[in-house]
Amino acid sequence: MIDWFFTTLKTYPEIAIFLALALGYYFGKFTYKGIGLGSVTATLIAAVVIGQIGITVNQPLKAFAFLMFLFAVGYAVGPQFVRGIASSGLPQAIFSVVQCVFSLGACVAVAKVAGYDLGYSAGLYAGSQTISASMGLATDAINRLGLAANQTKTYLDNMPIAYAVTYMFGTMGSAIVIAIIGPKLLGINLVAACKDYEEKHGGGKKQVGGPGTAWTRWALRAYKVQPGGKAAGLRVAEAESLVPDARLFILGIRRGSEIMDATAETVLQEGDVVAVAGEREVLVNILGAAAVEVEDRELLAMPVEGVDVLVTNKEVDSKTLAELSARPAARGVFLRKITRGATATDIPILPGTEVNRGDLLTLVGRTQDVAAATKMLGVADRPTDVTDMAFVGAAIVVGALIGALVFKVAGVPLTLSTAGGALIAGIVGGWLRSVRPKFGRIPTPTVWFMNSVGLNIFIAIVGISAGPGFVNGLKTQGVGLFLWGAVATTVPLILGMFTAKYVFRFHDALNLGIISGARTTTASLGLVCDQAKSQIPALGYTVTYAVGNTLLTIWGMVIIMLLS
Repeated sequence: MIDWFFTTLKTYPEIAIFLALALGYYFGKFTYKGIGLGSVTATLIAAVVIGQIGITVNQPLKAFAFLMFLFAVGYAVGPQFVRGIASSGLPQAIFSVVQCVFSLGACVAVAKVAGYDLGYSAGLYAGSQTISASMGLATDAINRLGLAANQTKTYLDNMPIAYAVTYMFGTMGSAIVIAIIGPKLLGINLVAACKDYEEKHGGGKKQVGGPGTAWTRWALRAYKVQPGGKAAGLRVAEAESLVPDARLFILGIRRGSEIMDATAETVLQEGDVVAVAGEREVLVNILGAAAVEVEDRELLAMPVEGVDVLVTNKEVDSKTLAELSARPAARGVFLRKITRGATATDIPILPGTEVNRGDLLTLVGRTQDVAAATKMLGVADRPTDVTDMAFVGAAIVVGALIGALVFKVAGVPLTLSTAGGALIAGIVGGWLRSVRPKFGRIPTPTVWFMNSVGLNIFIAIVGISAGPGFVNGLKTQGVGLFLWGAVATTVPLILGMFTAKYVFRFHDALNLGIISGARTTTASLGLVCDQAKSQIPALGYTVTYAVGNTLLTIWGMVIIMLLS
């Protein structure tokens, strides 16, 4: 039976790839305090084990999957990448470049000191910096060196060995260095720093409850305008301003038997019943003590909705929430959530928080009010399962064709490679989608599939192909690789911390989030936010992640050029 199984895997290698994916995704989901192998490393280990039986995989599939993955990476980071190099995110983008140079420099130095060949060096870089995508560009670069076939294969087989050995500390070690050791090295009190940042930017207390709980932040209640009351005779806008520093809106009015929509200019009369929307705490503690609440089911049964809005309007780019809330189109609308960047980072909702093009804002309110706010901000990002595959295919073709061009400088051939071209095409395509949303729609689940499954198919093929020589390489290089990988992980992070604090002088609350983004380590960001008891550090993550993810991937090709 086992012989038949092995023979079948050899005959149909596509089955072996799916088996590696199944095992990788299953075991990769297990974590301890948010840290685990992850699907990529688990898939590589599974593929290496499967590859011990000697399976030959069709190589064009590996290139296809990797191009699909890189395009998805670029598409996801495009808006923040362009923003980082073109506008207010420039200091963070420049720091991300510096941090990436530290990472590359440390790995080159370690490779030279330890005497590793190109394969071990590229794998050590990919694992210690947790940038799996770089192995694809390193593979392209090695294949272009014109080496003997057996030497090329040796290098390519050594790469996943070094990656697997160094990745674990690259993930856990970076989280510990950044979130646990970092504050002590820099003398930062994260909790106090985040409170200081919130106070300076108009922050409030951490919200609890929400979706999935019985408590909701906003409520709609009906109150009666009393004879001689403060609101009688006032315009709606004037009545709403009676409660300062609170977003309260009169959305509907019952006058006698007639129910009407309220506008800012509507004048309230004695005996009116008004539907007031606002924060539950304000309605209960302030209006509840001073007004008479009534039950009016018909008045309160107005159409409301929650909509995700993709910010595309140039006029609102870089505007703060306080500035946007003062606009007429924001009347009657409440902001539930801000999602930003390739990792769908939740951005704290503070009066001083800036809104960027490419952000996804979750709005709630009356249907007509939400429609007006959506028009002001951009377009409604309503759920769909349709992907603009014409755009995806054409963009990858154009990017890969440009990447395939080779230019000789002083006799040295330089090229982006088809992989680099696909990455750049994704960045441009993602940015265009954020400013011209009429085309290029790729639903979030599809981006996840292209990103995660595309990379893991590539990794599975790499692992299966390297399987026969993996165990021997691990025996001869294992301990040394792990220790050198720990050095390559730790040194750039420590250099980056001091550079961020004393050269760029970022706010202490953002410092470690910025470093986490530049090193593209989501695990450390989660741990930093846990240590800070706040989401404020996430404000520094998105721009640096976009720039770091792009450069660290390209460095996979650069490290081969530097060491060859």
